[in-house]
Amino acid sequence: MNENKGLAKNRVGLFGAIVIGISCIAPTYTLTSGIGPAISVAGKHVPAILLLGFIPMLLVAIAYRELNSRVPDSGTSFTWATKSFGPWVGWMGGWGLISATVLVLSNLAAVAVDFFFLLIAQLAGKPEIADLTRNLWVNIPTTIVFVAVAAYVSYRGLESTQYLQTILVGIQLIAIVAFDSVAIYKAYNGQGFDFTPIELNWFNPLSIDDFGLVAAGISLSIFMFWGWDVTLTMNEETRDPEKTPGRAATGSVIIIIALYVLTALAIVSWGGIGSGEFSAGNPDNQESVFATLSAPVLGPFAILIYISVLCSSFASLQSTMVSPARTLLAMGYYKALPPAFSKISPKYKTPSTATLLAAVVSAVFYAITRVISENALWDTISALGLMICFYYGMTAIACIWYFRSELMTSVRGFFYRLVFPAIGGGFLLVMFFVTAVDSMNPEYGSGNSVFGVGTVFVLGMGILVTGVVLLLFTRIFHPDFFLGKTLPRINSVDDQSEVYM
Repeated sequence: MNENKGLAKNRVGLFGAIVIGISCIAPTYTLTSGIGPAISVAGKHVPAILLLGFIPMLLVAIAYRELNSRVPDSGTSFTWATKSFGPWVGWMGGWGLISATVLVLSNLAAVAVDFFFLLIAQLAGKPEIADLTRNLWVNIPTTIVFVAVAAYVSYRGLESTQYLQTILVGIQLIAIVAFDSVAIYKAYNGQGFDFTPIELNWFNPLSIDDFGLVAAGISLSIFMFWGWDVTLTMNEETRDPEKTPGRAATGSVIIIIALYVLTALAIVSWGGIGSGEFSAGNPDNQESVFATLSAPVLGPFAILIYISVLCSSFASLQSTMVSPARTLLAMGYYKALPPAFSKISPKYKTPSTATLLAAVVSAVFYAITRVISENALWDTISALGLMICFYYGMTAIACIWYFRSELMTSVRGFFYRLVFPAIGGGFLLVMFFVTAVDSMNPEYGSGNSVFGVGTVFVLGMGILVTGVVLLLFTRIFHPDFFLGKTLPRINSVDDQSEVYM
């Protein structure tokens, strides 16, 4: 029997789910901040690195799809890990998702505010307006307003989210395709900065001599693909919930990889990988590639890119709000958190307490870290990679264990429920441990340290330890979940077949 948490049913179809999935990944925002470092690591071979980073994400998305086909529950990682491994592991899976989304919500709001003032400065012809983002008395209140607006749209339901995201994603796709098309056209017509002809060899990872560069590039690309699982957290509100969310997740990552590879080819072919003024290899250009290259490539139409990045960061801020709210809702419903988290808006049929809490926590977290230092904020984003690998990897392995009695019953089951999740999830868990070890070095991230240990490691492990403390607190005051009374663990194939009929 399908659980009924009170969420609205049949609100989003496949198209809408894909739109929300793309918006959560935030292609324009992610490209402007991520493609530069990726090119600096992999050079001309960045398409190969992107494809390598895409593979584990696609394999994990397949694992999500398989689990969702059997248990379409808004708790996703939390629910599936609990049914597979029990309440303790499941609770930490939910915590990994919630903490990751809170971290990225803070960053998205900050980027949205930065480009908001930059856009106003350009429209008004007053460059000094852009400097307002450095004034904390202006920046923090403006950021809180952005978070509040995003939370309000999310609170009104997935229909409102879908309508808004269709516009914002449309702007992003038009801007990216326009930039890429013009850059490639100019590159091949003598108007490139450092014309570099595109070669098939760029797609071959075996041509990269240093495996360390491959690992570093893949680590960057994992962050660039994160966010597609939002389509699964709204599975109870989609049409055909057993199939639509999984198809939307797969469709989202396929569209995103196409955009990323096209953009990498455009940037490298137009500007080259050297250290010139407009080259992708110039360290000064890597913090925001589009901010540097949009004017040389698009001329007076460069403002389209600024609008797109603003739309991208705000779109992702709003759609990302969906995931933690629904995970918190599920945890409250199954009494893994206080029951107050399971409250639903009578009017909009959306998580009320959970949405409000996600917004408040992300706003407070941003304000505190920004007051401490801007480096502290960026280190939390570096710690985001740890959380992504942690809960994605855990969920993929949960797929194997959940279907353990069915793995050898068909060729499809063998690959989709064993081989693919094992490769994708195993790789991400290995990346979690590798990144954790690397981040202990004070030079990782901003270069700051606590008692000689890198700040990124301290933040990442601190988040997980905080989750353990909250878990123990919940275990004492709300024991039913941990006793298996509200969300029992699946112990056999017979149990599995009775879950969702």
